[in-house]
Amino acid sequence: MQIRKLEQYDVIPIIEIVRSTGVFRDIEINVARELLEIAVDNPQQGDYIVYTAVDEKNQPMGYYCVGPTPLTVSTFDLYWIAVHPRFYGMGIGHALLTHCEEFVKRIGGTLIIVETSSTEKYERTRKFYTKHQYKEVARIPQYYAPGDDLILYSKYL
Repeated sequence: MQIRKLEQYDVIPIIEIVRSTGVFRDIEINVARELLEIAVDNPQQGDYIVYTAVDEKNQPMGYYCVGPTPLTVSTFDLYWIAVHPRFYGMGIGHALLTHCEEFVKRIGGTLIIVETSSTEKYERTRKFYTKHQYKEVARIPQYYAPGDDLILYSKYL
């Protein structure tokens, strides 16, 4: 496995990865596509930085999208991290998150913020973050929908 910068030809396979997880709604998948397209269409922009984990055939297995939080000195938002379900349990999510954290540190970041949902289908996601020493720092009830709270996690680097 290699982790490398996003390429134009990665966009469609990554959207399939996002869709294959079964947790994202169509509107969320559209947002993922929009951020990927911004990243590949304007590689000089720094708002959405995307890396992908690829196999020996250069096919995406997972990815992350991170960017500096506006109006902060060294805080970053981890917008997306996803791995194709057929690769679950192989350490790809861990490798991507570690790469993300090292990248953020290298460019002067000190804090990563992650937003996620409180619904059952996001249980695996929440466990992933807590396993990697992210702390729940806020919860806004009924944020996304009735019965679906926003949970904020953070980690100081």
